[in-house]
Amino acid sequence: MKILVVGPSWVGDMVMAQGLYKKIKADHPGSVIDVVAPEWSYPLISRMPEIRRPIALPVGHNRMKLSVRYRIGKELVQQKYDWAIITPRSWKSALIPFFANIPRRTGYRGEFRFGLINDSRRLDKNKLNQTILRLLALAQDKKLPLPPKIEYYPELAVDRNNQSRLIKEFGLTWEPPVVCFCPGAEYGPAKQWPAAYFRELAQMLIAEGYQVWTMGSAKEADLGCAIDPGYKSGYKNLCGMTRLEDTIDLMALASHAVSNDSGLMHVAAAAGIKLEAIYGSSSPAYTPPLSSRTNIHRIELECSPCFKSTCSYGHFKCLYEIYPEKIFKSMVSS
Repeated sequence: MKILVVGPSWVGDMVMAQGLYKKIKADHPGSVIDVVAPEWSYPLISRMPEIRRPIALPVGHNRMKLSVRYRIGKELVQQKYDWAIITPRSWKSALIPFFANIPRRTGYRGEFRFGLINDSRRLDKNKLNQTILRLLALAQDKKLPLPPKIEYYPELAVDRNNQSRLIKEFGLTWEPPVVCFCPGAEYGPAKQWPAAYFRELAQMLIAEGYQVWTMGSAKEADLGCAIDPGYKSGYKNLCGMTRLEDTIDLMALASHAVSNDSGLMHVAAAAGIKLEAIYGSSSPAYTPPLSSRTNIHRIELECSPCFKSTCSYGHFKCLYEIYPEKIFKSMVSS
C-alpha cells in the first residue's frame, strides 16, 4: 500500500504525528508513507524512519497558491497512491490528494470539503479531545470505536555523527549532567515562563552540579542572554546557533529538559529525556507531551486555560505562580 499523508504545519503537531505514522506501519506492514510538508519540517521527518520521503509544499502558512497545489498533485499522479490521510481540516489541504487522483482520501469534515474527501470523518471533540487522538483516529476504520488507544509515541532518531560534530564545534561535554532549557513559545507571552525564573532555576541547578544549555531559534537569543546566571562555567546559550536537527541531537545528551508548551517541548519528549513541562494559557489536556517521563506544572485558575496569546488581565498569574523552587524540587526528586 502506498500512502500519502498531508502533514501538520506546526513543530509540535509534526512531532506528535509520528504516532500516526507508527500506527499506519503497524496496521499495514510493508506500506510506504510519503508526507506532504513544509520544508522547515524536513529535519523532523528525516528522523522518522517510518517515512520514505517528504514532498515539499512551498507555500507559507495560511497561503492558498492553487496553481502550486495543482502542479504538485498532478506530478504525484504517477505515484499511484492507494490512500491519502489529510491531517489539517482546511479546504486547501485536501487539494493535492484530489489532484493526484488518490482513490481513498480520509479527513475530517470541514470547510466545504465534500468531494475533495471521500472518506469523511466527523470530529467528535468530546471523544477525540487530544491532538494525538485526532491523528490516530484518521488511520483506523471509521467503524471502530473511539477514542483509539495511544500505543505509539514519537521517538526521533539521533544522528551520532552530527552529535559528535556539535560537541566539538561548541566545546560541549555531557559531564556534569545537562539540563536543556526551552524558554520560547511562538504563540505568545501567555505561554512563556518568565526569563527571570529560568535564570533562578539555572543558578539552583548549577549549584547542584548540573550544567544548563538554553535551546531555541535566533528569536530566543535575547532570552538566552537574560537567563544567563553570569557564572564562569555551567551555562551555554545555544539559541540561534543550531538547526532543528541539531537540537534533537543535543537534547539526546541531556538528562532533563525544562520547557514551555512549545514545539521544542514535544521534541524533548520525543528525545526520551525527563521533562518538566510548564503550561500557562494552554492546557496539557489537549496537547500533552507524549512521554511517560514528564512532570506537568500548571496553576488552576478561574481564568485558565484561556488559550490566549497574552493575558487579558495583565497579571500572568498562571505563569508567575509557578515558582522556580517547585521545578527544582521536581527535578532533583525524580
